[in-house]
Amino acid sequence: MTARAESGGVVWEAHADLVIVGGGVAGLTAARTAISRGLRVLGVSKGGATDTATQYAQGGIAVVGDGRTDSVDSHTGDTCTAGAGLCDESAVRSIVSAGKQAVASLIAVGAAFDTGSDGVVSRTREGGHSTRRIIHAGGDATGAEVQRALNALGLPMLHGAAAARVTTDARGVTGLIVVSEHGLGVIHAPAVVLATGGLGQLYACSTNPSGATADGIALALEAGATVTDLEFVQFHPTVLYTPNGIGRRPLISEAVRGEGARLVDADGRSVTEGIHPLGDLAPRDVVSRAIAQRLRESGGDHVYLDARGLKGFALRFPTVTASCLAAGIDPSAQLIPVAPAAHYSCGGVATDVHGRTEVPGLYAAGEVARTGLHGANRLASNSLLEGLVVGERVGHAAAERADMSVEATDLLLPFRPRAARERVQSLMTAHASVVRDGDGLDAAAGELARCGVAVAGDGRALEDTALTVAASALALAASARRESRGCHTRTDYPDSSDEFRRSFAVRLGRDGDLELPELQSTGAR
Repeated sequence: MTARAESGGVVWEAHADLVIVGGGVAGLTAARTAISRGLRVLGVSKGGATDTATQYAQGGIAVVGDGRTDSVDSHTGDTCTAGAGLCDESAVRSIVSAGKQAVASLIAVGAAFDTGSDGVVSRTREGGHSTRRIIHAGGDATGAEVQRALNALGLPMLHGAAAARVTTDARGVTGLIVVSEHGLGVIHAPAVVLATGGLGQLYACSTNPSGATADGIALALEAGATVTDLEFVQFHPTVLYTPNGIGRRPLISEAVRGEGARLVDADGRSVTEGIHPLGDLAPRDVVSRAIAQRLRESGGDHVYLDARGLKGFALRFPTVTASCLAAGIDPSAQLIPVAPAAHYSCGGVATDVHGRTEVPGLYAAGEVARTGLHGANRLASNSLLEGLVVGERVGHAAAERADMSVEATDLLLPFRPRAARERVQSLMTAHASVVRDGDGLDAAAGELARCGVAVAGDGRALEDTALTVAASALALAASARRESRGCHTRTDYPDSSDEFRRSFAVRLGRDGDLELPELQSTGAR
């Protein structure tokens, strides 16, 4: 994986103080902040202006509001409880504490959140939260409003351009090689922020957009960074089920359950009763496992969400209503068929709470990063919060390298393992889904290890090779974690173990193979 293929010549060049890869909440917030610091910023996005995971986020932003009913301590506690012992409590407190100001900054640039008749911002409750602290926009279109407000700033962004490799020298980052419709290019810059989103396309069904192909994971590993907690992939328990549905699937927001909808099986029995004190509002890993267990018992492929008793459903949840109606389901009169699907990567590129990696000049923010906020299982609606807070911080942090001059290094394309995308998705869906076991993980890892290598010289090849690298890293970490914790469930090791109350860091070894150099303590409480 360390080998390189000649690029065939650079067609275009550009210069910047900071390059940001990705156009969602974390990337655009970082761009806005860096520009306010006087940095020359250029964003790179392989998709369009709304082709981001942010655009599809329904639930909202978890942020402490009324001090009479909520507090930073409470939000921190809920987050650490959901994270199942792997959250870095100091990181959680740092990010949660900054939420109120981050949301205020977003409102200042034009984002509008739903309010009640008294004009106060409305708040709802979601799984794992002990109180109503989730603010939302457009009912269930919070992400779309966040994306709209940030896009309206007109930040400099090169769309239709895929990041191929972060270039480095002895001092750290020197730039980014890009494949675009204009040909092969290089952006010379002393700092690069990876804000590429998640890895949902590792699976046959996901709530993620088609571009969620783990690009940032491959870029970071090749640049010398580590990825941590990659085995913790959160499966959203209530994704709209349709027979033979594959690809991006509409999720049914957790806020629907927060407003009183119930999870039931085909016989009308509660799916979560007796499983957890919070019932249908238990953390996502608990609810997903409960659904998986009920499906194993029944031999079915979906359960149901009963929202028929919710008044004003279409007004409160217009996005969910539209998705249901498109599938021929009237949620006001019919049960909504749902099943778990890949939703969020709790791990990612290891960073501090300012987005710094161990590679000077390389930063990461948003879903691609692992700050210690999510641990083994993300608390609902903490993702947009993290994108706003760390996105702003990384924009400031990047200023520390703005005065550095950089020179061109080897302008070569990466040479990576490549398995067919459909095969990767089949392997991961079968062996690294809601529940896993050692034999299945070993089988997936073995087949991935036998795939060939290819020059990642175009957008499709970059995505396929990134998926292959990420799948291999995930299988390696999941095989090593011989326990069940958070959203990682091993049927052959059903209990949690203090021995594994640690995070696993994966990196590229000197021979180009993925390795687990050591089990690292997280500082979790």
